[in-house]
Amino acid sequence: MEVSYSNIKVIGFDADDTLWVNETYFREAEHEFAKLLAGYETENKIDQELFKMEIKNLDIYGYGIKGFVLSMIESAMELSNNKIDNATISKILHLGKEMLLKPVEVLDGVEEVLQSLVADYRIILLTKGDLLDQERKLEKSGLSKYFHHIEVLSDKKEENYKNLLDHLEIDVNEFLMIGNSLKSDVLPLVNIGAKAIHVPFHTTWAHEMVNVEKEDDSFKTVGSLKDILKLIDRKD
Repeated sequence: MEVSYSNIKVIGFDADDTLWVNETYFREAEHEFAKLLAGYETENKIDQELFKMEIKNLDIYGYGIKGFVLSMIESAMELSNNKIDNATISKILHLGKEMLLKPVEVLDGVEEVLQSLVADYRIILLTKGDLLDQERKLEKSGLSKYFHHIEVLSDKKEENYKNLLDHLEIDVNEFLMIGNSLKSDVLPLVNIGAKAIHVPFHTTWAHEMVNVEKEDDSFKTVGSLKDILKLIDRKD
């Protein structure tokens, strides 16, 4: 069944790895973290234990770099049997600060797409993570002028989307979400009756990976963000 976007009035965009590079920096930090703990375990084991710690801590710290740093410190203590020295903990904290100070690398075609849509649609930014960090990245990106509303969610589950759309008085049938994560940006929207377009990024956090066993015609997957302009019915 062909998906129609003719009735769409509001378009939501994910931020990290949809508008700008994000996950790449986490992979780089994980590699550096493994090097710091190389005396205790293999890189593969360190990666596995850090991931377990991040998932365990999600309900406490939420998403974002700060929670990631705290999970690295806690993992270092466990993997070293509490023998980790202060100098290494200081290096872990430095890794986190480096991540927070990274330049914002806007992905190819993002501004072109936003410029093309902003006159005809109400555009909102829906992201999750640390509020201060997301505000910083949005300011550095130079993209804030395109958004009618910006929301940093604690999570991106069906209930989060329902509550936000109700609060903003957006009809679910008139809403389209665009993002790189099937788990967070696509499937929850489809499940509540909205439209969604999947724009994969080359690096995906394991927690965001889901298997869609059969071809699903409830959403579209495109090769790049610019491809959505071919799908959306433009209001001429």
